[in-house]
Amino acid sequence: MPEFCSCGAQLPPDAVFCHKCGKPQKELVEAEPLPPPTAMPPLEPPPQPAALDFRNPLALKIALLAAMGATAIFFPPYINWLAAGYFAVFLYRRRTGYPVNVVSGVRLGWITGLFTFPLTTAFYAAMFYVISAAAEMPQFHSDPRFQMLRNLPRTPSEIAGLLLQLFILTTCLSMAGGALAAKLGQARPPRGGSSV
Repeated sequence: MPEFCSCGAQLPPDAVFCHKCGKPQKELVEAEPLPPPTAMPPLEPPPQPAALDFRNPLALKIALLAAMGATAIFFPPYINWLAAGYFAVFLYRRRTGYPVNVVSGVRLGWITGLFTFPLTTAFYAAMFYVISAAAEMPQFHSDPRFQMLRNLPRTPSEIAGLLLQLFILTTCLSMAGGALAAKLGQARPPRGGSSV
């Protein structure tokens, strides 16, 4: 049954207003006002990686680990020092997720070389001591390989020259390995963060 407005106009079903006089036919429920938009907290910048120096405990731990590995795998002596710097950067990048630029790779390689030098020196000193003690034994007097060891440097200046050469080789090769790892790591997309 059709409804009628108070003005007499017949209303269609579910009419909200009268089409003739405009009088409201149903009580309208006002929509609740929307709450004001809340201000978004400012985005925090991603955490910056720690500098690769002696104040970075993770870098020191990884450099020492790589130096110990290079000393344990002492053969061939030049490749293992290069690999020490390479793996120090590789492990640091893998552990932190931050890309390492070439300058920081050289720095981490240098720290690794500084750790490698005393470890390698102690290892070679112990090895030469054992071999020279064995060369003094009567059964080895006729062996030319052991006699060659008697010509090892014995004066302080000769030993200092050998130590300087060893220091330069271990640090420079470790730095080159660190730079190589950083350069190769730049070819891959970083997992996040900025480079150190």
